[in-house]
Amino acid sequence: MNSNNIYKFSAFIALALALSGCATNGDPRDPLEPMNRAIYKFNDTTDKAVLKPVAQGYKSVVPSPIRTSVTNFFSNIDDLFVVANNLLQFKFNDAASDVGRIITNTTFGVGGIFDVATGWGMEKHNEDFGQTLGHWGVGDGPFLMLPFLGPSNVLDSVGLLAYYRLDPVLHLHNIPARNSLTALRFVNRRANLLDAEKVLDEAALDPYTFLRDAYIQQRRSLIYDGNPPPEKWEDDPEPAKQPQATTAPATP
Repeated sequence: MNSNNIYKFSAFIALALALSGCATNGDPRDPLEPMNRAIYKFNDTTDKAVLKPVAQGYKSVVPSPIRTSVTNFFSNIDDLFVVANNLLQFKFNDAASDVGRIITNTTFGVGGIFDVATGWGMEKHNEDFGQTLGHWGVGDGPFLMLPFLGPSNVLDSVGLLAYYRLDPVLHLHNIPARNSLTALRFVNRRANLLDAEKVLDEAALDPYTFLRDAYIQQRRSLIYDGNPPPEKWEDDPEPAKQPQATTAPATP
């Protein structure tokens, strides 16, 4: 993502924040639901027309072991960001393990195409800039459905800006290699979601609501390392106080 695209993306986030002050909806986590649903419909239409057929063709042509190697390769690159975010959250043991993962998979895993580290007991962690901001108490803000990128929120959108600004793939000087790797990562990631999409289609009467709620719950779980506190709903009425029982005096 070049600087011009980053500025456009920042403008979109600023617009969403401005709209959040005037748009209302029954779910306090999603005050921008009309706009989000319109973007979801656009994403869904684009996906069915272009992205999904490309991902299905990729999955049918490319053997599973090669697709797994592609996933491992990009996961090894993403581990660089996992290390940085573990350090920013003072999770030094996890950061040391992640450094070991990168060294092991880059060397013994032939540039990261084989995940040797997991088999050697170095667990794969999931940390990003949005989780780091949440770890230090920054609120996630309203739910956002981003064009092409899917579900997010204001906090994670800021994290995405940092990710794209630092992503080594997007900073390759060889433009054909950069574009090819970016397209490969995107198509491979979409192909990995094909099976999960079946669950969404079969389980949800309203796919938008299902996807939104699942995303919010997953992100809260990640920020709090699997132990999120109960959510407080501002519009929930306080529970009614039960009258204290009185004991009648005994009759002679």
